[in-house]
Parts: sequence; C-alpha cells; structure tokens
Amino acid sequence: IDDVGHKYHLELLLEDVLDKDSTVNCTAEVLYHLGNKNIAPAVQFTIEGELKNTDEADNIFYSRIKSLEKELVAENIPDSHGSVSPEMEPIRLLAQVASGYVIWQNSTENTKFQLAQIKHVKQVKRSDDCLEFDYMILLHEMVSQEIIPWQMTVLWHPQHGVQVTQDSCQPKHALE
Repeated sequence: IDDVGHKYHLELLLEDVLDKDSTVNCTAEVLYHLGNKNIAPAVQFTIEGELKNTDEADNIFYSRIKSLEKELVAENIPDSHGSVSPEMEPIRLLAQVASGYVIWQNSTENTKFQLAQIKHVKQVKRSDDCLEFDYMILLHEMVSQEIIPWQMTVLWHPQHGVQVTQDSCQPKHALE
C-alpha cells in the first residue's frame, strides 16, 4: 500500500497445543508499517471453528500454584535435552502465549522470532487473585540466528487471560 506499508494476506491451519488432532482454519491480514519500526504490525484475523476449551486445565493449574507454600521458581524450561516436566508444562504454555505478544510487538518484515527457552521464571507474591510471573526468556531470531534474552512480567487469571505488563530486551551478558 503506497505510503503506508506492506500488507500480506495469510491462510493458516492452527493446531491446538493441547490436542494435536484438533485444527482450525485461520485467515489473517498483516500490515507492516513503512518507516517507523517501533509500531507493531497491524493484524486482523478470522478463525473458523473452535479450539479445545482449556477451562478445566486452567483452573487445575491456577489452584495448584495458589496452594504452593512458597512462590514457584524454575530454570531452563525446556532442559538441555528438550524435556519439559508435566508440572512445568503450564508455565511453558503461559510463557509461549506471553512471548507471542512480545514477538508481535517487536516484529518487522525481516524478523522471525521463536521462543527457545525459559531461562528463569519466578512467581511474584500478590494480594489480589491474579498470578504474576517474572520470566527471563530466550528468543531465537531465526533470520540472524541470534539468541536474544528478554525479560517479561506476566499477569494471569483463568477468567481474565494473559497480560504482559512489562517487557524489555536484555543485554547478552544477562545470560551469564
């Protein structure tokens, strides 16, 4: 689009992460704005069908975390062998959703980010019903093959969804 940006029309098949046999069709239009790289791409999408309802799994996870004696702390998810323990799978899925927001906000036509690993996650004590987690994640930028440390603070409640309240790219030495 002249003087505005580049628009792409996509047709995708989305796979449910909890039920690999369940898929839905998705169409999307993505507009990358010209000039200002600090503006996230504009995305409009339509999903045909429904993915599996996660309410039960969400509530089980929420109750488990709320009942912990001490705040959750974990590192290296997945581990060096690519394994994720069953109790850490919801923490990984939450990071995947939250990192999707970070990736969208920082994407350009010349980038392709993917969540590589949760380096560190720590639950933050709160007085309300939300769960809060501070994550240090590693994003793999597929084009440059760069591994980028990124900090994000994530709020979550089963009835209110995921919110990234703060995020920032970290210097490479943050991994040390």
